Amino acid sequence: MGVSKLRLGIVGCGDIAGYTAWVSKLVPLVQLAACCDVSAERAQAFAKRYGIRPVFTDYVRLLASVPLDAVYLAVPHHLHYEMILVAVEAGKAVLVEKPLTRTLAEGIKLVKALEQPGIKVGVNYQYRYDSGCYAMARAVQQEALGKVMSVRINVPWRREPVYFEDAAWHTTIAQAGGGTLITQGSHFLDVALWALKENSVSAMGYTATPGFDVQVETLAHGIVETSGGTLISITSTMAATSEQAVTVEMYGEKGTAMYTDRPLPHVKFSGVKIRKERPPEWGVHALQRSLAGFAQWALNDKPFLTPAASTLPVLAAVDAIYRSAQSGQRESVEI
Repeated sequence: MGVSKLRLGIVGCGDIAGYTAWVSKLVPLVQLAACCDVSAERAQAFAKRYGIRPVFTDYVRLLASVPLDAVYLAVPHHLHYEMILVAVEAGKAVLVEKPLTRTLAEGIKLVKALEQPGIKVGVNYQYRYDSGCYAMARAVQQEALGKVMSVRINVPWRREPVYFEDAAWHTTIAQAGGGTLITQGSHFLDVALWALKENSVSAMGYTATPGFDVQVETLAHGIVETSGGTLISITSTMAATSEQAVTVEMYGEKGTAMYTDRPLPHVKFSGVKIRKERPPEWGVHALQRSLAGFAQWALNDKPFLTPAASTLPVLAAVDAIYRSAQSGQRESVEI
């Protein structure tokens, strides 16, 4: 592009956008050039907090009025599909919060629409840039553990009532697409599928809503079978009494990988000696590295770890788990 900084517009001024705005200060390639929210009060407060100008409440006007290179979409899931297409039509690169879209059908349709030279749409599955997750995934991809037979994922997180009170869209299937599995647990299911480089073929799932009176699940258990015969077990909740460490365990024929995000993200290997690979971008946090990776991709064509098409497998697996929870039967993964 011939520019030294990525002129980025932030769309949606909620909590996750705040984290991204904060870490952007640690990414020299990124310049926050505008922000937008349907709430003028929220947008103005956000702009003041992070030193951003100009401020908009109209997304289309933002795209037409400011010389941006890219937009970061931190908006309700049901808005992803249309807002991505509008940005692409305006010639912008896009970094969208996960999931890619609210539904698998939208995701498949969107990825097909993006199959044109020069279009860059990435999904912020930032745990691919997490130091422990990256080292674990690269070891699996290089077959250092041998054939991985079993993966166990546990995401015991907690969300307070304010999580739903301040963002009512979180409570509904129509807007969120689901609860803890699609919003939180899918981070680590994505890492597992990315590491294995295998398609999912079927899934079983159970969901429940302990702790909250909402449509979406606050507890999900799923088992995903891959084309290579690996079984991935995932438990995800936002109703833990107190938030605990995430764990991901990968059991291979030669060795085992044990990941946790506390006290700092790290992975331990047993049975094999492995030189841990570092993520391709520098940073103190995965979100910082993901943003830096997106900027390098948009500006310099350096490959990004999470382009849109690469995140369809996790959306398909989540979809199958949800369908199984409804049907009570094993469901095929449709992708």
